Amino acid sequence: MGRRGSLRATGSKRLEVELAGLRMSNPTMLAAGVLGTTAELLRRAIQSGAGAVVTKSVGLKPRKGYPNPSVIQVKCGFLNAVGLSNPGIHNFIDEMKSLRGVEAPVIVSVYGYSTDEYVEVSLLAADAGASAIELNLSCPHVKGSGLDIGGNPAKVREIVEAVKNSVSIPVIAKLSPNVQDIVEIALSAWEGGVDAVTAINTIRGMAIDIETAKPILANKIGGLSGPAIKPVAVRCIYEIYEAVNAPIIGCGGIETWEDAVEFILAGASAVQIGSAIAYKGLGIFRSIASGIDSYLMKKGYGSVKEIVGLSHRR
Repeated sequence: MGRRGSLRATGSKRLEVELAGLRMSNPTMLAAGVLGTTAELLRRAIQSGAGAVVTKSVGLKPRKGYPNPSVIQVKCGFLNAVGLSNPGIHNFIDEMKSLRGVEAPVIVSVYGYSTDEYVEVSLLAADAGASAIELNLSCPHVKGSGLDIGGNPAKVREIVEAVKNSVSIPVIAKLSPNVQDIVEIALSAWEGGVDAVTAINTIRGMAIDIETAKPILANKIGGLSGPAIKPVAVRCIYEIYEAVNAPIIGCGGIETWEDAVEFILAGASAVQIGSAIAYKGLGIFRSIASGIDSYLMKKGYGSVKEIVGLSHRR
């Protein structure tokens, strides 16, 4: 599995990124919850050009998730209430072990219902060879986990600190925009010792069938992803960058290299891509990386790092 020091050969040194000890050939990453269910799909994302991949969120025990319909397309993106369906970390370990030797970091997304569960799952993932842990503190539709925990600054600090004290690999906190102040949550994660933050997860939303007058999702409320949430994500990244001295991974509505550059200018050191894969395919990683490289060359920059947070200096 891609370790902290791994770096794939790339056509451009300008694109190479080091983030919280993770070395990436380019700043694009597969977002959690998208294709990250099996080793084969994760490997395909890496082969398609992703600089790093994040697995689907896994917990201590298997979870079936919510019944269908659990994902629907809306005019401005997707609504999903999958419900953190996963095989459980013990069953997922074999998938992770089969990824050893891939030439990109493999980050395991972890969720739990208590601090102890976050720690236990993180330890098992680290032992199986994960390059880093991404703490899911932001899923908007599962009671007792995700946002229910990630909306509490004290709890966020407690979980981050406990996991950091238990594993020797980087720890990333994925944050929610569905809070009063995302900067406060990011600061709590930083105080807990987090190595980086991912912003943002989906925004709570719903859709109703006007013929039946019923909510369309089986869970009624889900998380909105896609282009509609991009301006919210950019704003969150901009605010976190000004207040927190931690690397930021941007996520939310990225479809083009222009979107990715906007996130980087706001303060992101890397970007995660999710919903856009559904209609643009896995080729989106190389397409976005190539666009960023051309932008850097055109503007006379020698690296991605040179433009991280540039909008704050203009």
